[in-house]
This record gives sequence, C-alpha cells and structure tokens, in this order.
Amino acid sequence: MVAQRRKYVAICGGGLVGALYACFLSKRGFKVDLYEMRPDIRTSEVVKGRSINLALSHRGIEAFKCVGIEDIVVEKCIPLYDRMIHYKSGMRRSVPYGLTQEHCLLSITRKLMNEILLTCAEKESNVTIHFSHKVVSCDLEMGEIVFQNEKGHTVTTHVDLIVGADGAYSTIRKQMIRSCRVNYQQEYIQLGYMELYFPPGQDNEFAMEENYFHLWPRDEFLLVAFPNPDKSFTGALVMPFEMYDKINTEEDVINFFNEMFPDTVPILEKEYLKESFLARKGQPLFSIKCSPYHYKDKAVLIGDAAHSMLPFYGQGMNAGFEDCLILDEMMDRFDNDLELAFAEYSKTRCVDAKAICDLASNNYTEIQSKSYFLKRKTNQFLMWMFPRTWIPLYTMVVFTRMRYHHCVERAIRQDKILYGVASVSVLCVGIIAYGIYSGKLNIGSSVTNYITHTARRLI
Repeated sequence: MVAQRRKYVAICGGGLVGALYACFLSKRGFKVDLYEMRPDIRTSEVVKGRSINLALSHRGIEAFKCVGIEDIVVEKCIPLYDRMIHYKSGMRRSVPYGLTQEHCLLSITRKLMNEILLTCAEKESNVTIHFSHKVVSCDLEMGEIVFQNEKGHTVTTHVDLIVGADGAYSTIRKQMIRSCRVNYQQEYIQLGYMELYFPPGQDNEFAMEENYFHLWPRDEFLLVAFPNPDKSFTGALVMPFEMYDKINTEEDVINFFNEMFPDTVPILEKEYLKESFLARKGQPLFSIKCSPYHYKDKAVLIGDAAHSMLPFYGQGMNAGFEDCLILDEMMDRFDNDLELAFAEYSKTRCVDAKAICDLASNNYTEIQSKSYFLKRKTNQFLMWMFPRTWIPLYTMVVFTRMRYHHCVERAIRQDKILYGVASVSVLCVGIIAYGIYSGKLNIGSSVTNYITHTARRLI
C-alpha cells in the first residue's frame, strides 16, 4: 500500500476563522502555511479594522471543543446572562437570554480572540504563520499564490489547497468568481456604525452592570455596549448616515447624547466623545452572499469571505467558526476526499448562510419594534411550559447547532400556532363581552357552550 502524500495548504487570512481552521487542518495532518496581510497583532498596540466586541455562543464553542481549546478561550470571556434595555426616560429593564444561566453569551474583544487563536495555531507543529503577506494574485487551478511582503518583495508559493479566509473583501473569492460560475451578491444598508469607549467608573470599577449586554434601542437607531475585563465597556452606535451628517459641532454631539442616551453622559468622557465623534464618520455595514464556496478540490471559502452578515444577530463570528467544524465533519464523512467534502459543504452551507444573513438583516428592524421584547417573553414562557416542543427562534439560532434554515422554518410554524392561539383568544373574549353586554350570557350560563354556539354562527 502506497502512503498518501501529505497535502500542503495555504490559508489566506490570519483573522479569527483562518487561525482556527489552521488548528483543524493541522490536527488532520495537513501542512499549513497561514498568511496574514497585517503585522502580528500580538505585538501591535493599535489594530486596524473593526474592534467592536464579539459575542461567543454555542456554535463557536462547539468548534473550539473539537480542537481542544474551549477552556483557553472561555476563561478570557465575560458571561452575559441578560440584555439590559435602557430607555430615554431613564427606566431600565432586564431581559434574560434564556431560562437558565447556561443560556448566556460570552463577551470578548476581537483583538484578544484573534491573539488567542493565533497563539493556538502557532503551537501546532504543522502550522507556520507568515505575517505582513498580502495576496497579490492566485491561480486556483495551479495552486499558485503570489504575495507581497512588508519589504515590497513578491513571494510565490505552490500548494495543494487554497483556503480563502481573507474576509469580506476576499481576494480569493474574486479569483474564484473569475474561475467558475459563482453567484455573488453584496448589499449595503443605510446605516453606519461608530465605536465608542466607556471608561471604568469610580474606584476603577464597572460604571454599569457587568454581566449584561447593554442596549439603547431608539426608533431609527441604537447604541450597544459590551463589558471588558479592564472594567471598561466597548460600545457601538448604529444609525442612518443622514443622522451622522446632521451632527456637525461639539454642541450637537452633547445635545444628541443628552436627549437620546441621557444615562450615558455621566459615563462617557465628554472631550473624548466630542473629539472622536466629529473626527470620524459612521463605518459602512453590508452583507455578502455567494455560492458555491469551493472550486473543485483546489480552493474553499470560509467565514466572511463566504458569507459576510450584518451584526444584528451576533452570529458572524460563530457562523465562521461553525464553517470550520462543518468542513471537518464533511472530511470525516468523505474520508478526506476534498472535492466531495467541499461540494457537500457548499450545497448545505450556502442555504444556511443565506438564512442567517437574512435573519441578521431583519433583526435590526425587529429590535426597534415595541412588540419585540413582548414576543421574546411570550416565547420564553411557552418554552418554560413546553420545553420539549417549543423553542424560540433566538434560542435555536444562538444556543443550538440546528441548521440555520431549519431554525427559520420551525420558527415560522411556531409563529403560525402563536398567532392562531392569539386570534382564537381574542375571538373568545369578544364573544364573552358581547354576551354579557347583550344579556345573553349570565353567571349561570355555560361559557364554553355559549362561545362554541356563537362561534359556529359567526363562522
């Protein structure tokens, strides 16, 4: 029996998902070269790009378990058991994520998460990391990639497999679009986000409750804040660009926060707020969908390179980590036959990625709805009453590994039941009220018989 030659893999993108997938492939015996465009963030004080905190949940944790790094990550996180809703009036309300404290999110900064995953990948004997290597071009069929290093020199490598983990602006995806029939959709929304820093309060303690995701929903925009281990909070303001354009002076900034987020004003440093708000503009938000995610057995896309979603469901990172886990499961299923594994990955994952991208887009509008939290509480009550049969959509998405599109289908069925029960209840109350008002129903009457008789007549 001839021994199978060890495959050489180039992962383009040393962010969260690329670093994690290097661990997966290394444990399968692949020789992995991980290429990252930026310098090593572990030695950088300032990191370019998004830095808003991340909310790790079940799908991501399951991926970490598979490569044995769950404890390393979780110990660096802050658990979030509830949402703390802040109203303009100053009133606040706590809304739990689930029925038990097991249903919680784990808050961690993007930089710290990336540092942990890079260190884990670096410890793998089969992984070599190359920083300051930007993809210039690639030939998927030949497995050739040309990089430019920090000195401006070009470096060419040849591999068996190219993994595109290079984010929403993926160069590998662009090349794949040129090489085969790839459907591609990019959609911007009229909202921009701006990061805000909430410093520690008195005695260097948290200025707000620690184990909460803080949320200030307003009619057209919202503010969120996540706790950090240094007792600060990382916040993000999300609102229409036209509203950013109307805030042009320091007075405008302070008046805006005094009116819309009055309880944040004593916490935020006014000089920082005025300077940072006027110096920056809201950053664009967009979603990307494409299919398929692979080219033969030569290349595959994961994470934001495959499906970049809006942040309103907190699943972008978790979905990317689950990509790694699903690919690993497909390789088990097809005995490391890359072409079969990648084809099945594309077939199944594209459907689910579209579902979660759509959920993330719709969730921003739902959060602003006055009935949003009432519906959440109703669903949690029904889950408490019928734990084996009723699962809220949020619980399915965030705290299970049920396929995303199955979550949506089940939620639609449950909504039909919920609306049906609500309609029947309203009808019954109306019939009883009419009966009492008309004198046809009294204390001695059978309410059940009266409702049944009247309903039959109405129907």
